[in-house]
Amino acid sequence: MQKYKKPAINLFLLFHLVAIVCWCLPIDVFPLNAGRNLVRPYFLWTGLFQTWDMFAPAPKRTNSYLEAAIAYTDGSADYWIFPTMDRVSLTRRYAKERYRKFEEYLTLDQNADLWPDVARYVAQHAPSASKHPDTVELIINWSELALKPDGSFLVTPWQSRIFYRYTPEPASFQP
Repeated sequence: MQKYKKPAINLFLLFHLVAIVCWCLPIDVFPLNAGRNLVRPYFLWTGLFQTWDMFAPAPKRTNSYLEAAIAYTDGSADYWIFPTMDRVSLTRRYAKERYRKFEEYLTLDQNADLWPDVARYVAQHAPSASKHPDTVELIINWSELALKPDGSFLVTPWQSRIFYRYTPEPASFQP
């Protein structure tokens, strides 16, 4: 068994290096595209994928965060703020940094199948364990960074949009 250990590790490292090259080179040629299609499941499964929209020539210019408005059956309300990196310690930030991708992709219409599960999670982990949620609204908040003529940026006013409304069934609620 020991004699296979080193070759297996080397093979994995070689695969990983080739996969990174195929995935990350921003060149649109057949061999790289074929390589990307082969390694896509691995990168998506491990969370190692990277899109180039955060880099030039047109980086994203939006600050955003998610929250949930929770209305309870007794008429009271609460908010659930999803984790944001500026609100956690450096050590927690290291472990939770990939959460940004979750937030970024969750609000896309093509991922609407995830919304009931996220809302159900919020309902089950609501700030008040003694109350039962009546509705959960998933909300995206964002502010655009507008480029000024002098090259600096102007932060626009925050906007909000409810992108999913969930009503938990009493039988499905488990505090």
